[in-house]
Amino acid sequence: MESSEKRDIIRQWMDPEERITVDFADERNLNAEIIECDGQTVTLLMETAFPHYKQHLTLPLSVISIGEDKGRYTRNPEKPLRYGRLRVTVHENRPQTV
Repeated sequence: MESSEKRDIIRQWMDPEERITVDFADERNLNAEIIECDGQTVTLLMETAFPHYKQHLTLPLSVISIGEDKGRYTRNPEKPLRYGRLRVTVHENRPQTV
């Protein structure tokens, strides 16, 4: 999939009320919010094990794959319910939080 196709799909999920599923090589099924996406990178706000602490990650589109997480559904009550949400697979290990 080309970066422009990934960008278009990711931008549909840019909503502070929605979460996506993120898989890394060493961790799976993490929740994140998409903050920004341009033609080269995507910026995610990752949930961590510590309440009220989020990890900002900026990843190049070249190291990710896009899919669908059929085990989860959308949560924004203002939008129609969708059974499935965006799944981003990162082909690297998760960066450590500080």
